[in-house]
Parts: sequence; structure tokens; C-alpha cells
Amino acid sequence: MKAVALLASALVLAGCSTGKDAVATGGEFQFVAPDGQVRIRYSGDERKVVKGLSGPSLLEDGKTISIEDFAGKVLVVNIWGSWCPPCRTEAPELQKVQDESGPAGVQVLGIDVKEHSPEPARDFAVDRKLTYPSIYDDSGRTLLAFKGYPPNAVPSTIILDKRHRVAAIFLEGVLASDLTPVVEELLAEA
Repeated sequence: MKAVALLASALVLAGCSTGKDAVATGGEFQFVAPDGQVRIRYSGDERKVVKGLSGPSLLEDGKTISIEDFAGKVLVVNIWGSWCPPCRTEAPELQKVQDESGPAGVQVLGIDVKEHSPEPARDFAVDRKLTYPSIYDDSGRTLLAFKGYPPNAVPSTIILDKRHRVAAIFLEGVLASDLTPVVEELLAEA
């Protein structure tokens, strides 16, 4: 009986595969980590668009931040929480990317997750003098734009090209030196 159940599960999973661990969903992004990779790159023809990314601003009450606010920009989306120790190291590195690459057409956008109140996250951003915007995503709804994205992958960073297609994913803490070559490459694309 156990063997039959395992075989049935394997067949169902095999039937859902489209090869190379890709997931085809009508041109929209669907998260998959091939072979458990923590640094994933997508070439131009593999990239899928992210739609519906929006949520309430962490620092500006009553304001909604949307992916459409950053049309034509390379977008560095960082998923973080004030409770996350690696995020403390990462935040000034992301600010460095914003300061150095922002004028060229890069925008860092934070998504603050798993907070019971926005106050600790606001304090985190203000104390570190972060100037890039963040979405307060206590409900997890904003992350739904990244279909299938693992909600426990904090910190992580997703880099979108100028057309807001996923070009790179880092499922680990990052430094500016990790991100800068990727954003420069994306800025150079036509």
C-alpha cells in the first residue's frame, strides 16, 4: 500500500514537470529552486514577468507601493524582517546599491514580512537611515505576486529586469558586491 502511494505521488509530480524545473504559467513568474540552489539566474528567454506586486508603505501611512511605480527600472526586491539577524547586515548593503545605482535606473524595494506590528520595522528602517521604500506585508499577500515563493526564505532578494521579469534570485543574505554586477548587467540590456 505504501509503495502504491509513493508511486502515485511520483507520477503526479512527474506529470506536473515541464523539464529543467521550469513552471509554465502563461508567461507569469512561478518560483522553483532547481536542485535546491540558493543563487538562481534566468536568461532573457527564461524570464517571467511579476504582476500584482503591491502593498501598503511601511513608512508612509495611507500610501500604497506598486511595481508600476517603478516602470522601466531594474528592481531589487528584498524580503526582510526586523527580527531577522542577517537582515541587519544586509540593509546597509542594499542602501549602498540604492545610493550607487539608483541614479542609473535601479530601485531597491523592501518587503517587510512576519511582523505583528509595523513599529519594529519602522524603527529598523529609521535607525539604519534606509531611504528606499518598503512594503509592510504582515498578511503575506504581497509575496503572492511571486507565485510559489517559500514564505520562510528570509532574507532573500529577487532582481527584476527593466520589464519586471525575474532575472535573479538570492535565497540568502547578500552584499552590495553580490548585487552590483547583476544590476549593471541588467541596466546595460536594451
